[in-house]
Amino acid sequence: MNGTRWIAATAVAAALIFAGAATVASAGDGDSGAGSGAAAPATDSADAGFARDMSVHHQQAVEMSFIVRDRTENEEIRRLAYDIINTQANQRGMMLGWLDQWGLTPVAPEREPMAWMSGSDAHDGHTAKTGDVRMPGMATPEQLEKLGALRGKAAEVEYLRLMTAHHKGGVDMAQGCVDLCSPGAQRQLAEGMVQGQRSELDLMADLLKERGARPPS
Repeated sequence: MNGTRWIAATAVAAALIFAGAATVASAGDGDSGAGSGAAAPATDSADAGFARDMSVHHQQAVEMSFIVRDRTENEEIRRLAYDIINTQANQRGMMLGWLDQWGLTPVAPEREPMAWMSGSDAHDGHTAKTGDVRMPGMATPEQLEKLGALRGKAAEVEYLRLMTAHHKGGVDMAQGCVDLCSPGAQRQLAEGMVQGQRSELDLMADLLKERGARPPS
């Protein structure tokens, strides 16, 4: 394994956590997360939609990473899983914290997932259909069940393929916030997500290649 790749990916993750902690601290001093002095976003805004949907998206990434962590002894995969758990759990906490500060609920049953992305260059048909609560890149219950039944190399490959699709969807969602969210801490966090998840996509492609597998098309 090329140690340089790990150093780069870990540095990006650490930078995102540090930057996110700084923005949360500034929010506590009066920054709403949508720009200093700005009014809290409306419940139907891109800011609120992104915070809600990406919180759900991140939760599944954390769940998949815990699953594979307990089903492989490979230190490279366990390190990747730990980085994703640490980074995305922290980012999820930030976004839920912003929703609370804005006086908004963490879920909005009356609004379809991804509706907030309409108008974004990254949208490209990702709006969920009525009754379909999955967002771009989300694994199905059947895929999660399959991952939980595997061990060793088979679990590693399945995890890397699922997480590759998950990250691609996450990049699209984060880019949607970059395009549509109000200037401020949340847009900055979304920009960092695009950078960080693209870096991890490159790493996962290398890890799949080393295992004789390819990323999902």
